[in-house]
Amino acid sequence: MISIRTTGLFVVLMLAGCVVTVNDRVLVGKDHVEKWQSKIVIAHRGASGYLPEHTLAAKAMAYAQDAHFIEQDLVMSSDDQVIVLHDHHLDTVTNVREVFPDRARDDGRYFVVDFTLAELRQLAVTERFDSSMGAKTAVFEQRFPLHKSSFQINTFAEEIELIQGLNQSTGRAVGIYPEIKSPAFHRGEGKDISSAVLRILEAYGYGENQDEVYLQCFDLNELQRIHKELLPAMNLSVPLVQLLGTEPEYRAALSPEGMQVLASFVDGIGPSMQLIVEPGSVAGDLKVSNLVQLAHDHGLVVHPYTFRRDQLPDYVENYDKLLDIFLDDIGVDGVFTDFPDITAEYLESRP
Repeated sequence: MISIRTTGLFVVLMLAGCVVTVNDRVLVGKDHVEKWQSKIVIAHRGASGYLPEHTLAAKAMAYAQDAHFIEQDLVMSSDDQVIVLHDHHLDTVTNVREVFPDRARDDGRYFVVDFTLAELRQLAVTERFDSSMGAKTAVFEQRFPLHKSSFQINTFAEEIELIQGLNQSTGRAVGIYPEIKSPAFHRGEGKDISSAVLRILEAYGYGENQDEVYLQCFDLNELQRIHKELLPAMNLSVPLVQLLGTEPEYRAALSPEGMQVLASFVDGIGPSMQLIVEPGSVAGDLKVSNLVQLAHDHGLVVHPYTFRRDQLPDYVENYDKLLDIFLDDIGVDGVFTDFPDITAEYLESRP
């Protein structure tokens, strides 16, 4: 008999008489429980495989699909509102060109920081598109159709209220996983986005390590500032996660010395999956780095991105196999996914 209970960070599996073989090692009963109990599903921009990313509809769907955490990418408006949007520009997910044709900067882009919240409310959000060739084409052709139905931009506070409201009405404890986007850019625009985000977290009761929150950022210097200055000044202890891309500036963090530095101010890492299973890997011959073991040796959780059923790497033939490799064989602690439903189903099917 298997009973499953979701408690924030943990999916606790109570298994009796269970014997499972993993990588030629036999896991019996409690050992198998310990292998899977901390695996989490993080809804990447919500249930973005099904609805336009970062809309409240996508977040509500992710909640219903049993995500353990729901991600919020955060940028700021001209009137200092913290907005949930992946980019600090608007022209790849909204109709801003049609509504405000004269508000682009010299580079042709439309930046969130140039608009008030009231102006942002006038925009319609749609599935992500590419217009580099003139016409708009969906980045993911089989997902929600462009410019259909009605979606809009929302604030960080509104999204927290949605998730906390659902937690109250369902009795669950789904967490939030905000990302501070482009802090250096915002600082250049006169905005301290990190302080603004922390004030909102504090206002909504996220201030301790045990709370259902991770705060992530790609900017290593900004995370150090948050750890050393902002959190102590506000008497907060929010868990921090260093995002790691494939760019050269992140390579230093992949060494034992670099990981030791990270472990002095963060609680986890969020690497690109390409930093774990390296490019050039093929089925039956995976080039797996030591990044996960290195992070675990320093007490850090590992939550790689981005797991998509409709954008599989060459070395797997289906999505379940991708999850097998990362969650089972390699042993990451959770994944960012556009498809929280099938990822949660995978975890619930263990063993």
